[in-house]
Amino acid sequence: MAGYRASESKREQFRRYLEKSGVLDTLTSVLVALHEEPEKPDNALDYIKVRLGEGCPEPADAEALRTELADLQQKFNLLIEENKELRNRLLQYEPSPEEGAGP
Repeated sequence: MAGYRASESKREQFRRYLEKSGVLDTLTSVLVALHEEPEKPDNALDYIKVRLGEGCPEPADAEALRTELADLQQKFNLLIEENKELRNRLLQYEPSPEEGAGP
């Protein structure tokens, strides 16, 4: 009988975990949407997968984002270098704060 209680306790903990993380609400909303579809899809599992993955970018979109990120990172690095060069050039023409604070 103690094994049964331990099993129930683990099940209840898991249920609370799913509830707290929002999994139950999400699954419920997807299943309700499927139930309310006027024309049921041929493949309910595909419908559920699509509805669950609505917040995720498509693989092609993800690849485009990776490419854009790499391009922007390269531009950023170039701008950092340009900024360093311009600061060094500026220091040649402006006195340092110590030199400019003379009597």
